[in-house]
Amino acid sequence: MSRNTGTTTTNAGDPTGELEVAATEVTETERRVSEYGEETVEEVADAYEQAIKLLDSYEGRATGTGDFEAYLEFQGQFADLVESLADDLPEREAFEAAEERIDKRRLSERDFERARTDLEGAADIAALLDERREARAQYREARRDVTTDLVETRERIESHENLLELGDADLQAPTENLREPIESYDEAVSTAFSTFKKDASAREVLDFVEATEEYPLVEFRQPPEALVSYVESREAGTKPIPELVEFSRYSNSKLDHYVEDPAALKRAVATNETYLERLDSHPLEVEWPPREGAELRWRADELIAVVAKFAPEDVVAKLREVRDLTRDEAEFGRLRTAARAEAELASEEREKLANGQVERELEQLRERKEQLESALEEYPERSQ
Repeated sequence: MSRNTGTTTTNAGDPTGELEVAATEVTETERRVSEYGEETVEEVADAYEQAIKLLDSYEGRATGTGDFEAYLEFQGQFADLVESLADDLPEREAFEAAEERIDKRRLSERDFERARTDLEGAADIAALLDERREARAQYREARRDVTTDLVETRERIESHENLLELGDADLQAPTENLREPIESYDEAVSTAFSTFKKDASAREVLDFVEATEEYPLVEFRQPPEALVSYVESREAGTKPIPELVEFSRYSNSKLDHYVEDPAALKRAVATNETYLERLDSHPLEVEWPPREGAELRWRADELIAVVAKFAPEDVVAKLREVRDLTRDEAEFGRLRTAARAEAELASEEREKLANGQVERELEQLRERKEQLESALEEYPERSQ
């Protein structure tokens, strides 16, 4: 019989309250184990397990007019078990009571039931280690829940602070002063890359993509090794990518007229057709709304070095214009905030900003954050 040491329904749904309850459970189960001592609890648990095992094993054979030999064997083994127990073992009298219960000439199922009832006090002690283990597991889980809530609360605080920043935006600001140069560059680099991919050899294009790995702010997905190896070592690598993809769709007999080893081309190109088709100018473009001024400036410096490898000078010049937009940090910041407000604020959010709801929610979230942090500080991680 397991003893419940606390009320787990208290503060249900509130992770800080549940952590408090879990901590109380741990403290209570640890106190009860320490009352007896861990070794003593283990001795009681071992004796109880042996007693129940004997009762379960012999109940069907030692009752009524059943197996007399089993009946004698059962009584002898149970008596030996009780005799082996230390005189000062907690609940020793429970084992003695159970032994007395079965010390009769004929046993019934009722006698076995009563013997188990006699052992309930020992069962409570035997269950303590499992209860402690469970309480500690619940404590760890409750603490994880508080940590998860804290992470989510911090994210919501950041979101609300972002909304307040956007709420201060000058919605009349001429955001086209940012949008038009960025869109002009994006369109130009998209056209230039499409031309490069269509006209240059697959070897040149993949060499270009591999070279961008040196520029961490230009995030091309690197080409598969098997594809690179093929275009670097085979004459087919001098063909443009669209032509290689078209070849890979030919039958082997037809392809045999165009390349030396049709099977090798299919292994290298057909299996990587999706990569080749998705290879586009997206990693070279400037997103809208743009990044913060300093970050955009650093990225533009890398993009200039990369784009100049394949694009005409007029495309690079457009990119320099985009970079130069960040020189006046105050004006860039004003226009960028306005652009973000235009792009990100829904009508509902604008209404919440206007009536002060965002500020009220932010205050509540900050209070919640302090509460969660305090709970984690008050109830630290446990080594066990």
